[in-house]
Amino acid sequence: MSKQNFNEKLIALLKTNQDYVDESGELLSAAVKDHAWKLDPNLIRLLLSDTEIKSTFFNEIDSHWVFNHNTFIDYITDKNFLSNSYTQFRNKIGLNIDGKFLRERGEVSLVWPYKDCVLEGGQTKEEEKRKEIFFNETLAQDEINRMFDPKVLTNWKRLTAVGEEDVKEIKRDDNDIISENLIIKGNNLIALHTLKQQFRGQVKLIYIDPPYNTGGEANIFTYNNAFNHSSWLTFMKNRLDIAKQFLRDDGFIAISIDNYELLYLGTLADEVFGRENRISVLTIVHHPAGKTNNNFFATSNEFMVVYAKNKEVAKINFFEMSKETEKTYNEKDEISRYKLENLMRKGETRNARREDRPKQFYPIYVSKDLKQISLVKDENYHEVYPVENDTEWVWSNSPSTFQQKLDKNEIVVKKHKDGHIQIFFKRRITEYKGLRPKTTWTDKKYNATQHGTRLLEKILRKKSFSYPKSLYTVVDIVKITTDPGDIVLDFFAGSGTTGHAIFELNKQDGDKRQFILVEQLEEHVSVCKERLEQVINQQGILTEDFISCELKEYNQAYIDKIQAAQSSEELAALWQDIAENSFLNWYVNAEIPEEAIDDFTAIGDLEAQKRLLVELLDKNQLYVNLSEIEDTDFDVSVEDKTLNKKFYEVLRSANF
Repeated sequence: MSKQNFNEKLIALLKTNQDYVDESGELLSAAVKDHAWKLDPNLIRLLLSDTEIKSTFFNEIDSHWVFNHNTFIDYITDKNFLSNSYTQFRNKIGLNIDGKFLRERGEVSLVWPYKDCVLEGGQTKEEEKRKEIFFNETLAQDEINRMFDPKVLTNWKRLTAVGEEDVKEIKRDDNDIISENLIIKGNNLIALHTLKQQFRGQVKLIYIDPPYNTGGEANIFTYNNAFNHSSWLTFMKNRLDIAKQFLRDDGFIAISIDNYELLYLGTLADEVFGRENRISVLTIVHHPAGKTNNNFFATSNEFMVVYAKNKEVAKINFFEMSKETEKTYNEKDEISRYKLENLMRKGETRNARREDRPKQFYPIYVSKDLKQISLVKDENYHEVYPVENDTEWVWSNSPSTFQQKLDKNEIVVKKHKDGHIQIFFKRRITEYKGLRPKTTWTDKKYNATQHGTRLLEKILRKKSFSYPKSLYTVVDIVKITTDPGDIVLDFFAGSGTTGHAIFELNKQDGDKRQFILVEQLEEHVSVCKERLEQVINQQGILTEDFISCELKEYNQAYIDKIQAAQSSEELAALWQDIAENSFLNWYVNAEIPEEAIDDFTAIGDLEAQKRLLVELLDKNQLYVNLSEIEDTDFDVSVEDKTLNKKFYEVLRSANF
């Protein structure tokens, strides 16, 4: 038997054990070697099952077969052992280092298993089944730092009520912070690192609606919504770690999520923001009818986890008074409108019994004509205690506070037909703080179908986005966590609901909040920009505008082309362009041997070919670094150089 046939026979035998193959069915020679070093009985038993393989790797001694594991390990370590087209191609273009396949190299230690990696987490059409890119190919810390350097921004446009125009200036506030509404196209992890010098410690609220990791159907999700669990955790941790740097000390982060990853997200967010800073887990009824396609319960709600940067200094706002509540303030005096509230505090909660608050159990004396009220005992007065149905409750105030209200004419006494006397205090409308937000949001305005999907269709006059959030879910979380003048960041911008919510609140307040939106998908960016432009035009909001720009692509442009390719022939032609014009990984051979092309074509699997070409590219050059803005290879225009200088004005040490 030829060596090639023997190799094929050995590989086929080893693949019968699932411990030795990866998720795509490829043989993991590193796993085989590990089991060989351990003299694993299952491996030995498997190799003994074939006569020719047994005679190759075992020595017969006194009728016993002894495993020569050194011979076996040397054999499978030989770079020609896995001689299929896929691995031959990897050898010929340099994806093996020092004779070892990359998957066999031991420099990276993974937990979860990817905790120590950086996951680019590219967003793409679900049907293209993109394999997410882990930045664990480059091991040197300075290379990782380079990946997170600020990037050149390009394609600047300002959108206003009168249309699109070129950007000439970038507005800043009195503290030299950029005061523009921004939409930035690009990978959100890299975009966050690009923005961090400008907005570190300046953002009051981060609101995000990340991929839910539910394995959603391909025809409705345009995000890659099917990460495996550990990848999803890495994806989120990378982003939460950098996002935290943007928050003010009194800031908040609110993350929408469903039940699939809620518990794990909470544990992860506890780690990043501190369990002591967890404010709440809100339940939002966004689909009241329930999703009847669920196997068990018809899902009608999702969640929002809310953390403070520092719980000791963070404060939330109350919801404003409703018209129904306002009507209850039906009394009026020379000071303001008011309503009467029972001075007796009662109920099973709030420590309302006498034994709970003994100092608030005391008599109040009321004259027979109800005109005089006193804390001083008078035999001719009614003696009134906070007692009802033989239960001893307490008054709402201590004696001293009650006396203050009495002196200000804030106490009212009424006598009922049955003879019992009731004491009230005036709750003035000017004292109303609003309704404290509850942990369950059930109002019909949170219905994502009515106020998300259909609202967006009405604005754009077409169907363009799957499952946008209800506008009012975002309006309300922004309302209770921010004030006019604050900055809101959303780095999963989607259809632009957060930007729309800011415009809506600014219209209500007559003041300005500011948004920063980050989105990678071209189709989402288009929807986002069109939506906000239509909101400005349809509502005649002359005071609102926004700037859109994007991270200047380099290798990312090639990744997009690879993902869009429809055939092996198209990929082969693109490979030539990549070899000549892109930045390749340091270990990749820039020359293209003829036999490598044959091996590439022989692979036959379009997705495998795409993964290989993506693997060639240096992930530190997905976008153009700001430090390379003058490099002629990147062809940055004079206009872009000027605007980047204005944008990065605070980075005074930058040499560009």
